[in-house]
Amino acid sequence: MSVWADLVGQGRAIAELSHAAAEPSAMTHAWLFTGPPGCGRSVAARAFAAALQCGQSSAEGRPGCGRCQSCRTVLAGTHPDVREVVPEGLSISVAEMRALVQIAARRPSTGRWQIVLIADADRLTEGAANALLKAVEEPANATVFLLCAPSDHPDDVPVTIRSRCRVVPLCTPSTDAIAAVLAERDGIDPSTAEWAASVCGGHVGRARRMARDDEARARREQALRLPLTLRSFGDVFTAADELIGSAEAEAADLSSARDLAEREALAIAMGAGGTGKGVAAAARGAKAAERDLERKQRSRATRTQRDALDRALVDLAGFYRDVLVVRFGAAVAFTHPDHLPDAQRAGAAWTPESTLRRLEAVLSCRKALALNVKPRIAVEAMLTVLYTG
Repeated sequence: MSVWADLVGQGRAIAELSHAAAEPSAMTHAWLFTGPPGCGRSVAARAFAAALQCGQSSAEGRPGCGRCQSCRTVLAGTHPDVREVVPEGLSISVAEMRALVQIAARRPSTGRWQIVLIADADRLTEGAANALLKAVEEPANATVFLLCAPSDHPDDVPVTIRSRCRVVPLCTPSTDAIAAVLAERDGIDPSTAEWAASVCGGHVGRARRMARDDEARARREQALRLPLTLRSFGDVFTAADELIGSAEAEAADLSSARDLAEREALAIAMGAGGTGKGVAAAARGAKAAERDLERKQRSRATRTQRDALDRALVDLAGFYRDVLVVRFGAAVAFTHPDHLPDAQRAGAAWTPESTLRRLEAVLSCRKALALNVKPRIAVEAMLTVLYTG
């Protein structure tokens, strides 16, 4: 199986990356993978890293066989010469980036390249971006930087970094391509795979969750019920409680077990339950380490909660987009085809102007959350506009 097997609907990008991995003259030291959420930016970057480290050739005669030890360890995240940064908090700090840049300057130990993969380059702080820029400007001979971001806009990636990268744009996979992958690779029932592919908005990972996770489907239904159930200001505050409570519950479910395991591992590492002369000093060091871990866990929980809330907002935005499609009779696919009757009811009751105001309120809420506005304030302001139109 090729390293590109998990990259759905990206034939042009695969051809470009395969050629670069095989031909030294087509290679460059910094790459920027862009595209909408769910298109497979980090998947493409990881597959490219595997192809660069591959010790054999695929059936097409190019690196990226997917079978050799180098390919398997890169894809598993255990290759010693591939560093992957996946920010769990709200941003990537300058300290983290400086440490990574120092490692990137080393010669590869077992592979052909020293590779640094930054999954969410749009989360770099200003200081972290400056630290990365220095490394990208003067890279070591065998170092490759792979950056992933929604776009090459200055709001996502500074122009100074983008100008030194080769951009690989990825597109939204087609519904048929996603359904085929779910059915053939993941063994999901074809009818379920087709439904999940039609409502995921081109997001492969979300399609898989929708097909397998009852709670994910329930949270989507909760969000899509809102537009037609807001009949009073009381409903506005009730709906805000439900949306935020659902996001908090999802974040808690995802984080609780991991947080507990991390605290237990830290306690063991700091000698919990030990006796002897060094116990007091170890206890003082443990307190500082515990505070650092708590800060990390709070930041991760905040991001997880906001990501969960953002998924609900994306579903809402798709519904209002469908209402406009119905109202104007546009010949395009619906975002939520299974909720077409609701979109038709709303299209008959609302003017295009009021629908557009509602859609803008959802998008403004997403922007406010990205700017660290309190979720309850942002959500209640949005729901007020959704009610009043």
